[in-house]
Amino acid sequence: GSYSASQGINCIREDVASYIERRDGGVPADPDNIYLTTGASDGIATILKILVSGGGKSRTGVMIPIPQYPLYSAAISELDAIQVNYYLDEENCWALNVNELRRSLNEAKAYCNPKVLCIINPGNPTGQVQSRKCIEDVIHFAWEEKLFLLADEVYQDNVYSEGCQFHSFKKILYEMGPEYYNNVELASFHSTSKGYMGECGYRGGYMEVINLHPEIKGQLVKLLSVRLCPPVSGQAAMDIVVNPPIPGEESYSQFIKEKESVLNNLAKKAKLTEDMFNKVPGIHCNPLQGAMYAFPRIFIPSKAIEEAKAHKMAPDMFYCMKLLEETGICVVPGSGFGQREGSYHFRMTILPPVEKLKILLEKVKDFHIKFLEKYA
Repeated sequence: GSYSASQGINCIREDVASYIERRDGGVPADPDNIYLTTGASDGIATILKILVSGGGKSRTGVMIPIPQYPLYSAAISELDAIQVNYYLDEENCWALNVNELRRSLNEAKAYCNPKVLCIINPGNPTGQVQSRKCIEDVIHFAWEEKLFLLADEVYQDNVYSEGCQFHSFKKILYEMGPEYYNNVELASFHSTSKGYMGECGYRGGYMEVINLHPEIKGQLVKLLSVRLCPPVSGQAAMDIVVNPPIPGEESYSQFIKEKESVLNNLAKKAKLTEDMFNKVPGIHCNPLQGAMYAFPRIFIPSKAIEEAKAHKMAPDMFYCMKLLEETGICVVPGSGFGQREGSYHFRMTILPPVEKLKILLEKVKDFHIKFLEKYA
């Protein structure tokens, strides 16, 4: 029941470093660069706190993907930093385009000092898995523009599509050579809450921070010391995640069976959701390559848009409320995550059991067809 070291229990940080080395094929990891956190969210908020400074046009700008996980906009708002949006390419399976990053950065320079670039891979809410080439391009861009990279990699175990593979930013950075590896500042995050574990309540997570100036590192530890330490039970849960049973151990076969069962089931549900949505007129869903969500684009007729305005609601919020009232299905409107002007989406999880998910998707289909008929 005692407090632990502010940075986290030392032997657990050593285990996390060993896990990262195994995951990245031998790329070295230093336990001193590992910080155990109260879930990934706590780490992300803490790093942003360290990076935000200045006032007026010199205020720190934080580049975030749109659609985004609302933790980012909330943390940026709380710190009174400047949110700088870059759009993911929906027509290209939510890929990240460096030309779009450059556009966003150059426009932002007029009103802030863009210093931080956030990437969510695999994506939330969009479910894409970034290719190796894309990650190399992003790292080169960050190196060129001297941006601090935040790599939110909490869904690294959740990759479903054939031909897709999770590549950590740390590994690619290392493989790009010393000019990049010794200069690009990178914080990457992982959590017990996602993957095949789903142990959200433990609030366990870690961040690895590389190329942070030693004086800044000292300030980071001070900042972490204010909240004393992450929950020790959450640290223990993180240790179990990074230290799974190994071949030859008694529980290994059961562990592999359960892990594969969870991930294969999620892959099956990802494909089922994509296929069923794409059969519905007025709904388009990109492949769910990873993570745990679908983010389909929905067509909303102009009559429904007018009615939404009369209710002082975003059109997709109006749609989602009607869906909830008529079917009991709760999804989140795309406007809560950000989306291109004039496009409408919603996010739903793929977590229900397969049979329940089939029923749910059928209900959404029936509702959508009736909605189009009503407002045509």
